[in-house]
Amino acid sequence: MFTSQATLHRVAYDGSFRIAKSSNKPPKGKAIGSKRRLKAAVRQLDELQQRLAASDRHSLLLVFQAMDAAGKDSTIRAVMQGINPAGCQVYNFKKPTSNELEHDFLWRTSLRMPERGRIGIFNRSHYEEVLIVRVHPEILRNQKLPADSISDSIWTERLESICDQEKHLARNGTVILKFWLNVSHAEQKRRFLRRLDKPEKNWKFAPDDVAERAHWDTYMQAYEEALNATSKPWAPWYAIPADDKPYMRAIVAETITAGLSGLGLEYPAPSDKNRQAFAAARASLMDADG
Repeated sequence: MFTSQATLHRVAYDGSFRIAKSSNKPPKGKAIGSKRRLKAAVRQLDELQQRLAASDRHSLLLVFQAMDAAGKDSTIRAVMQGINPAGCQVYNFKKPTSNELEHDFLWRTSLRMPERGRIGIFNRSHYEEVLIVRVHPEILRNQKLPADSISDSIWTERLESICDQEKHLARNGTVILKFWLNVSHAEQKRRFLRRLDKPEKNWKFAPDDVAERAHWDTYMQAYEEALNATSKPWAPWYAIPADDKPYMRAIVAETITAGLSGLGLEYPAPSDKNRQAFAAARASLMDADG
């Protein structure tokens, strides 16, 4: 079940993905039992995370991108709620700092790639450099780039750089799963109004959020090109319908579980030397008082 549902929303590797044909809502009949499915996937994910840590050969990088109010934070919280916090590293990438601007655009995310045996979660990521920066190219002026590097080809070149880095990471044991939470224009409006109407949710709202809605079509064009250029077998994108949050969370959890299950993770077997040490330790404990 997990693998088939993951494949259902995977962005094709041949550049044929079209946002206009990608639904914001679950396929008919597929949203039934979403909460139960989420719980089942989280239980399995807990066991897989322990095996990932014990084997210490792979790492897992989860990338979440979406328009505002799509549910990135709540999805990360719901999916990772049963996981040992010590096994996860979560980063939220916002406007680059002055120090980050002294480096290439991949530098700040490169510093935060997950260690072997751990799960790294990017809430927004290096993809911001081909999304918001593409929608607002004036941002490039503050990035201290050589004048001759700023041209129409910069977006293609940045996407190539991202692909190269992700392939390098995959070759070295990092499993990369990328999620675009596909919320509709109408649902985003409803969620914004809810944030304004409920005092306890006011802190989530920023006036700039509404201003960005005016660029919706440009964002969709940037997303479509980015997903088509960088959805690869070693770093697939998944376009997850986001208007139904329970379904979205279940599919994300199942996709992660399927990705880790495919590694065939096992607890490492102790060496002969360790077995001898264990036997000596057991004997010592059995002889000890108390």
